[in-house]
Amino acid sequence: MSDDEIGYTEYRNDKLPERSNLPACPVETCVSLIGSKWKLLIMRDLLLNGSMRFKALQRSIGGVSQKVLTTNLRNMEDAGLIVRRVYAEVPPRVEYSLTELGQSLRPIIDSMWHGGSRTRL
Repeated sequence: MSDDEIGYTEYRNDKLPERSNLPACPVETCVSLIGSKWKLLIMRDLLLNGSMRFKALQRSIGGVSQKVLTTNLRNMEDAGLIVRRVYAEVPPRVEYSLTELGQSLRPIIDSMWHGGSRTRL
């Protein structure tokens, strides 16, 4: 089935960074992939909600500008963490979702969730 038949075009970067370009330490690799406040919040929302449109993500995260969100989404797409789907509609509809690599980082987000909930006063 072609993209035209299913009504959207999927943009994703299936080329993962070459191992020689990654830090030697796995922790440093994870930090380089998701080491910003905005990327973590984007991942949290996509893990909780599945696919989301740009404005829904922006509202859900709160406090993030359109420019910062766009930049972080592009960086995450380049890193292979998210996939961007553009639907053949007028006006165009764009949705973001996590790739298999992005989903594999769920335990990190879950640990942060549990750790953060324990520190609340």
